[in-house]
Amino acid sequence: MKPLSTLILCCVLLMAGCAEPPGFKSTNVTGADWGKDFALADHNGTLRHLSDFRGKVVVLFFGYTQCPDVCPTTLASLRDVLALLGADAGRVQVVFVTLDPSRDSAELLSQYVPAFHPSFLGLRGDEASTAALAKEFKVFYSKQPGTTPGSYSIDHSTGSYVFDPQGRLRLLIRHGEIPGNVAADLKLLLDGK
Repeated sequence: MKPLSTLILCCVLLMAGCAEPPGFKSTNVTGADWGKDFALADHNGTLRHLSDFRGKVVVLFFGYTQCPDVCPTTLASLRDVLALLGADAGRVQVVFVTLDPSRDSAELLSQYVPAFHPSFLGLRGDEASTAALAKEFKVFYSKQPGTTPGSYSIDHSTGSYVFDPQGRLRLLIRHGEIPGNVAADLKLLLDGK
């Protein structure tokens, strides 16, 4: 081989070895040592764990049904993401965890969550398991008093957590991220990136 050809071949091989990681639009939290699992009942009464969705990308969002803005807009945006994914939408599971188990009954979740998309699941636990799970996922939430005891609101974190098909926490989606960017990120994960 001629010296110039050898030099070009070496440069090409070096550049191939320096490939950039996937260009996610969302915050890459790959390798985080938190947010590893959950164990809550879904709105049908079935106990769910992260491992139940192995092989799918899971998008996990914490909120409550009486949320006036962030929660419904997030769920509507995730519905739009699934529409953009087309046939790949069946390989994505959206999971909504209520931060308000005293008001968000399984019956209410079964009406509210699938109203955004029939495949979406609502999960709930008691106050203690909700607090423990929120702590595991570093989710902030705090009840804010209303005019009556039952009319309180809940301030809460607004990001969504994304797990790859192997069940590893990979991304944190910021509230308000455009559906096209989220769909592109999920597609990368579905393609094994």
